[in-house]
Amino acid sequence: MKAVVPAALRSWIEPELPDGVTALWWSDLEEAARLIADADVAWLDLLSIRQIGPAVAKGVRLKWLSTMAAGVESLDLAMLRERGTILTNGSGLNAAAVADYAVLGVLAAAKRYDTVVRMADRHQWVVDAPGRLELEGSRALILGMGTIGAAIGKRLAAFDVEVTGVTRSGRDGTLGPDAWRRRLGDFDWIVIAAPATGETQALIGAAELAAMKPTAWLVNIARGDLIDKAALVAALKAGTIGGAFLDTVSPEPLPPDDPLWDAPNCLHSMHLSGRSQTSMMRKAAALFVDNLAAYCAGRPMRNLVDLRAGY
Repeated sequence: MKAVVPAALRSWIEPELPDGVTALWWSDLEEAARLIADADVAWLDLLSIRQIGPAVAKGVRLKWLSTMAAGVESLDLAMLRERGTILTNGSGLNAAAVADYAVLGVLAAAKRYDTVVRMADRHQWVVDAPGRLELEGSRALILGMGTIGAAIGKRLAAFDVEVTGVTRSGRDGTLGPDAWRRRLGDFDWIVIAAPATGETQALIGAAELAAMKPTAWLVNIARGDLIDKAALVAALKAGTIGGAFLDTVSPEPLPPDDPLWDAPNCLHSMHLSGRSQTSMMRKAAALFVDNLAAYCAGRPMRNLVDLRAGY
């Protein structure tokens, strides 16, 4: 069995390779694209899953594609399905770091710490706090209670925030896909942690923004296109919601002249949440070798993606 794997992680992967697996180490995508045509297994992304599509297309014999990304919307899932290729993702690898950022967004919004920092930059001493929202007793709606959403909920609950989750099935006391919209006005924090699929595109649009409390904040750590950007800019300019903390936007990077940069009460963190850690590569390598051993032994693998659902 031939496996195309990143040379950058060789020291972690090579000692754990099962018998019968020949590793083909790649250092750049051009090299990976040359190697994949004859491979059974491939792991092609380290920093950006968006760049690997052309190389994946050359993997005509590929039986399993591994990615360390959680979102797989940029891959040609129909092609993988047609070829019978298994796909596993990196769901959970950056859950703690992303959840920390979501809570950072809630705290920064509640206390308007962005304003505090700017006042300090001006050497301006003030006695009136720019943000007076308290987390204790507030309510959060988390759209998507997967690994990351659950981690966010756990952290917010520690601040005595009342957390309500949303799932497709309505499991474990969460709201189902038909129930959460009519409850939007009940919450102080709307946190988007859902996967990017055809069903979730523009999940938050003009109607949803209009249904939010005028003091409520939107926190997006999922994907930018889950929000109707034009509708969000309009709501921020009109002051009909409290504000937005955006770790993800569309497109990325956001063009310098995009109106979202200067929209009132909008805090940006440039998709840094998952990168705000030191352990992701080690965790990704451990997940890969664990799944490789399972694949070779015919055991169930972790993080299998449903190629029709998209996550």
